[in-house]
Order: sequence, then structure tokens, then C-alpha cells
Amino acid sequence: MEPLLDHAVTDSVATVVIRHPEKRNAMTAGMWRALPPLLHDLAVDPAVRALVLTGEGRTFCAGADISTLRGSPEEAQGLAVRAEEALAAFPKPTLAVIRGYCVGGGAQLAAACDLRFAEEGALFGVTPAKLGIVYPASSTRRLASLVGPATAKYLLFSGELIDAGRALRTGLVDEVLPEGELGKRAAEFTRVLVSRSQLTQAAAKEFADGRTDRDAYWAGQARGSGDAAEGVAAFLERRQPRFGWVVPTSG
Repeated sequence: MEPLLDHAVTDSVATVVIRHPEKRNAMTAGMWRALPPLLHDLAVDPAVRALVLTGEGRTFCAGADISTLRGSPEEAQGLAVRAEEALAAFPKPTLAVIRGYCVGGGAQLAAACDLRFAEEGALFGVTPAKLGIVYPASSTRRLASLVGPATAKYLLFSGELIDAGRALRTGLVDEVLPEGELGKRAAEFTRVLVSRSQLTQAAAKEFADGRTDRDAYWAGQARGSGDAAEGVAAFLERRQPRFGWVVPTSG
């Protein structure tokens, strides 16, 4: 099967599937290049309210296809960073759904998602020390922000794999599910996400990610959206809210 990124949109959730089963869903140069424009198209699609990233079968992503590093490791790393940054900048909630190996570039992609749910038995690792590669500064900072400096150093210095239980304790993942229950839980949680206010989610995402120059922008969006009035009215009337604010296609 040709390595590719497959995608579908169902019930307001875009699902992107990493497909390269012959190499445990390792990312090729073409796959790294394909991710940013795919994410752009999904970001501006008003039918999309949340995004799930997962791997085909029993593996999330075993990293970059090492054969792509033979020519120019710096170029390959640049492709990975651009894909990671595009995923981190996706303006709607993102969830990595992880089974099996989540290693190297796979861990890089998972860390760029807002949230990570894993199945028991999943294994995580950040492995540039095994190849003599300097992990990108932006990726290192994102990892340290997620798990703390000590765990980031443990992962980066050693290249050792950790199990899902340790990943949960360190904050690398948010939930760990028994085998067979991950898909059901991810579907249940994304239904919750798409029912909530996009205004709240978009503002919270920027604030939580450290952006400090948009306080006035979000205050203005809140005043003009009507979402708060609708949320209060729905609560008092004991019905589901019908939030009207949607993520702008630019700005």
C-alpha cells in the first residue's frame, strides 16, 4: 500500500489516518509535506469542529521513515517541524488517538495535538539521541511544556521507550483506555467537543498555548458572539445550546 494520509469528516469530526503499515506507519517525506495543506483545508471547512489524528491498525506512528534521512537529515527535520507546527496551530480541538508505537516523529505529532488518548500497551519514545540528531528547539520546548523538563530530558537523553502508565503519570497522555475501548471513548469525547462553544475552545486554546497579544480580540469576539446569552438560556430552559460563533477562516 502506498504511504499516505487518509482523511474523512463524519459528524463534524475530521479523522486523519496515518497509513504506512509496512513500516509501522512511519512518516515519509511526502506524508510530512502533505499534512500542512490537508490541515489548512480542514481548518477552513465549516463542517469540521474537531480533529482526530490516529494511525492505521495497531500502531500510531513509529516516527520518520529512516530512509528519508539518508540524503539531508536537516531537510527531513524541517519537513517534520513544519507539519508539527501546522498541527499545533490548527484552530479547533485536536485529539491524538494512540495505539502501539508512538515514537520519534509520531511522538512529535502527538505532542502537537491538544489532547492524547492512548490504549493500554502503547509505547512512547523520543529517539533522536539514537541517531545523533539535534531535536528541534520548538519541539523540545513543546515537549518540556507538556511533561516538564525532567521527563523531557529523560526521554531525549536516553531515547528509551515508556509505557502508557508512565506517559499518563507524566502528562504525556490524558487518558489510558483498556484494549478495545479506545475507539468508543474517542468517539464519545469528540461528540462532547463538537457540542461545546467553539468560541470558548478557540480562545482557551490560544491562552493555554501562551499567546498574550489577543486578549482584546477575544473580549470583542465574546461581546459580539451571543454565545454566553445562548448558553445561559439553554441552561435555564434545560436544552442543548445552539452556539453560533464559528472559527474564522482567517485571522
